[in-house]
Amino acid sequence: MKKTILFAAVLAMASTAMAQTPVYLDNAKPIEERVKDALSRMTLREKINMIHAQSKFSSPGVPRLGIPEVWTTDGPHGIRTEVLWDEWDQAGWTNDSITAFPALTCLAATWDPEMSALYGKSIGEEARFRNKTVLLGPGVNIYRTPLNGRNFEYMGEDPYLSSQMVVPYVKGVQANGVATCVKHYALNNNELNRNNTNPILDERTLREIYLPAFKAAVQEGGTWSIMCSYNLYGGKWLSENDYLLNQVLKKEWGFDGVVISDWGAVHNTEGTIKGGLDLEYGSWTNGLSGGPKNVYDSYFMAQPYMDLIQQGKIGTDELNDKCSRILRMIFRTGMNPNRPFGSINSEAHISAARTIGQNGIVLLKNDAPAKKQPKLLPIDLNKTKKILVVGENAIKMMTVGGGSSSLKAQHEVLLLDGIKARVGNAAEVVYERGYLGDAGGEYNGVVTGQNLKDDRTPEKMIADAVEAAKTADIVLFIGGLNKADHQDAEGADREHLALPYNQDAVINALAAVTKKLAVVIVSGNAVEMPWVKNVPAIVQDWYLGSEAGNSLADVLMGDVNPSGHLPFTYYATLDQCGAHAEGEYPGTVSPTVKGQFFGHEVPVYDMKYNEGLFVGYRYIDKNNLKPTFPFGHGLSYTTFSYGKATVDQKEITANGKVTVTIPVTNTGAREGKEVVQFYVQDVQSSLVRPMKELKGFKKVSIKPGETVNVSVTLDKSALSYYDDTKKAWVAEPGTFNVLVGASSQDIKSTVAFELK
Repeated sequence: MKKTILFAAVLAMASTAMAQTPVYLDNAKPIEERVKDALSRMTLREKINMIHAQSKFSSPGVPRLGIPEVWTTDGPHGIRTEVLWDEWDQAGWTNDSITAFPALTCLAATWDPEMSALYGKSIGEEARFRNKTVLLGPGVNIYRTPLNGRNFEYMGEDPYLSSQMVVPYVKGVQANGVATCVKHYALNNNELNRNNTNPILDERTLREIYLPAFKAAVQEGGTWSIMCSYNLYGGKWLSENDYLLNQVLKKEWGFDGVVISDWGAVHNTEGTIKGGLDLEYGSWTNGLSGGPKNVYDSYFMAQPYMDLIQQGKIGTDELNDKCSRILRMIFRTGMNPNRPFGSINSEAHISAARTIGQNGIVLLKNDAPAKKQPKLLPIDLNKTKKILVVGENAIKMMTVGGGSSSLKAQHEVLLLDGIKARVGNAAEVVYERGYLGDAGGEYNGVVTGQNLKDDRTPEKMIADAVEAAKTADIVLFIGGLNKADHQDAEGADREHLALPYNQDAVINALAAVTKKLAVVIVSGNAVEMPWVKNVPAIVQDWYLGSEAGNSLADVLMGDVNPSGHLPFTYYATLDQCGAHAEGEYPGTVSPTVKGQFFGHEVPVYDMKYNEGLFVGYRYIDKNNLKPTFPFGHGLSYTTFSYGKATVDQKEITANGKVTVTIPVTNTGAREGKEVVQFYVQDVQSSLVRPMKELKGFKKVSIKPGETVNVSVTLDKSALSYYDDTKKAWVAEPGTFNVLVGASSQDIKSTVAFELK
């Protein structure tokens, strides 16, 4: 009897405990119920703690309630190495090496959403394996100027292309239970004075050029967090910009995630509370060596916020909203019971990095070195005995450096090594430096271990390269930019469009002694090419990560048919770029807007976007310019012919859709991929519009002799402009042309329809 009574008592206690189980722990309950339940159990102090950092890359959960911390990580190209709790220095782990994926310019150059999905899935698995809550990326700021040091982390100049490429990335990462943090919202289009630039532009330009990719990431990708940028807009810092954060992002677009500050981008307490920031990270600290008991309590959204509430100067509505958003993100990530385990440095990830690199490399030019000779590329090893490789970038590691996207890769195949491995014994591969660039190789404690010093004079290096070129069957010059300051790097912009380190002289000297010269540019930006007519072959390579050398060798040797297309315009000079020809860069000190940065007054630089809508190819079209290579350009080892474009209906209504189809035939001897681009032209508009705008594209693989019908469907959004007087998107009735081609300047066919 006693045993029976005792058993009943235990059952009763268990039933009571089960009945008292918090809803927020019940995974069967809808997330919104769980958020409301958890919020109701939190103290004021716990709420305040949740909305600011506790270390360089983490913020607190609620230990008392079993709610885990939030752990963030750079960056968009791979999972950053671990740093010390309160400093940027390396933590010294031996198990935080990862797969380095190609830079996002390369991803955009694939023009392939399937590659973006593969990228997101792969990097998301690595983030999950390292138990990260938030991946700080991808970046989708528009390529306004080729001098922007951080362009290599973004997806080019066109809002439609960026929008289409960001969505699969976001979905791929978040399928692993890791939140993406799409950045840098918004208008962070330069690194020079990035902390205190105040872009000045009209609402229409903002909506049509600079916001679409963010909107797509929110409404189509469903990103769980957004990073606000350092700069100002409308004279207000982005971390406290009510219009962009509250009115546009949260209310208009319906964003239910977390707005996270860029590191050190917060400036005051009251403006930030009201302005829409949810989670403060990275305001400068010097460790716990002085000041308050916990230096993070001094953050703008920490004790100062608490004081305002306790003094009755502000309520808790904003605080509850911020905490609700963070809880929602935690339930989607760290407290998601279906969250997979992830993986790191797997064969699948290495393969993904190599494949994305292959698909992003752009063949810019490929002529025959002489009449009656085949085109220079791909390299025919049956007819090649000696290959000369010239250039520092052939031997320089590129995964280290460049800012927050610097990586500690498990391995990196150098370009020269990839070429040598592929060639094997089929030919002799020799190397000459050609020029001395950046002999260093360290960022934030990650060291390449390379010693790239060379005591030869520049003249001697060129002379040695020229002498070797005289006996080579083909010469590969591999140069471009690197990730040193004032090149492709965070925190500083380039100082000019030209190649650094006297590379033009090296290329000209080589071109003078051999016609069999291919130039490979490693960069995330366009560069001047004064020698373009003297070189038969040019390849746009990118920062390709762990498998860089293998990806490039695959294309040069013809194992892979190149299919990348430029995601930005390759300007001949800066005067062809609207930001430099008509707009302001880098801006002038504002006479009206004053800045406060950690208690100190700083100048604010007004930067007028006078070029307005005319960014990239839009400016080229407007002024009938001829760039070195146009937006969307990319060649293949095969050839394609286009037929006549047709539409399924000549007239549609504002709510209708029209499908445009064009037959594309592979007229060459090998299978290849073509990027078919669809541009829309409003024949007669009430407002000034660009001559044409990209509104559709398809990457298709076509066998020799095969014809494929390529179609896209256009709706009202593809025909609309933003009317800032009506605060609405407008598609005016009238005639629209659809221009179909292989680049923005290589239009093959045009077809028209009427919008009724």
